Amino acid sequence: MLSLSYYTSVIIMSLMALGVLCILVHENGRMQKDDKKLLYITYTLVALSAIAEWTGVQLNGRDDIPEVLLLTAKTCDYILTPLAGGALVAQMHMKNIWQTMIEAVLAVNVALQIVSFFTGWMITINEDHCYEHGLLFPLYLAICIMTVILLIIQFLVYGSSYKRQNRFSLYSIMIIIISGIMIQEVLPGGNRMSYLGMTLGAALMFIHYTEFTALGMDDEIRRKQEQIDTDVLTGLYSRRAFTEAIKTYNDKGAVPEDLAIFVIDINGLKTVNDNLGHDAGDELICGSANCVTSAYGGVGKCYRTGGDEFVVIAENMDRESIDSCMQHIKNETDKWSGKEVKSLGLSIGYAFAEDYPDVDADGLIREADYKMYAAKAEYYRKAGIERRRT
Repeated sequence: MLSLSYYTSVIIMSLMALGVLCILVHENGRMQKDDKKLLYITYTLVALSAIAEWTGVQLNGRDDIPEVLLLTAKTCDYILTPLAGGALVAQMHMKNIWQTMIEAVLAVNVALQIVSFFTGWMITINEDHCYEHGLLFPLYLAICIMTVILLIIQFLVYGSSYKRQNRFSLYSIMIIIISGIMIQEVLPGGNRMSYLGMTLGAALMFIHYTEFTALGMDDEIRRKQEQIDTDVLTGLYSRRAFTEAIKTYNDKGAVPEDLAIFVIDINGLKTVNDNLGHDAGDELICGSANCVTSAYGGVGKCYRTGGDEFVVIAENMDRESIDSCMQHIKNETDKWSGKEVKSLGLSIGYAFAEDYPDVDADGLIREADYKMYAAKAEYYRKAGIERRRT
């Protein structure tokens, strides 16, 4: 009957978990190839260092195998273990002074272990075919301690890039990894738990990475959506956002009775563009947008739907509030003055849903549009301008 020691069972389960992690990385369609490559390297280093340590434990004290095999296993163990820790930190993608120090410490350790393989500075094999620590072994311990300290610093620096409420999970992963190492290296009893801690840490870091990468992608999509729904020049909602808002009302099948829609058009924008230039025209558009926002922003959403046209959609309106908004926008335009354009005028039409009980949102837009064009015609009539000739 096959019998496995507890330590061997831990190593086998750790290797299986690392294999599953590789499968999860391979199946993740959101990750970049370079990110996947780094994770594969990390899991491979953790697996190889675990195998090296396990091999050293199994060969220790056996006189039926060449001493060089035990020496090779322990040398690989001392090289790969710090490298595995460094690879876990490298997943954070941070190039700073601490990362540079980690890479330097790991490079020194690799060189030192290779030299020690031939000199016995780190490991010697006694007459019982058991390994013993060499004269410079305390230097290896110092390297491991320094690697752990730098790992903790990098975790803390990396955590500072997250929101406060999202840091605890990252720091908890760090505690698991450090705890596994401390149980093995500090506590008595020879409980070899460092690779179990590393494997758990690697798995939890993958979960952390994918979870917060997904959140980051959602935030990026949200930011792009906001950009699409925002007019670049004025900062008002865009025509696309307006179209979606009207569609939402139409999909509901009816509009609320307290809904009011205002259609607003700038008077004389073409003349300003032709005579003063498009910078002056942009000033007029932005000035108009500011007036619209000041008058209507507190009661509804303001959209720029065309070069010189705005729409305001407001709920919870009554006739008194509509009149108040109309007076407010007049006051704003009367006092406005720009650097290149000294005054502005707006033609405004509105439709109140209560007055059109059987009309949908598109119908309200048409009614408000008719009134706006009537106001526009009145503006040209009073100004004595033949619009067709202009």
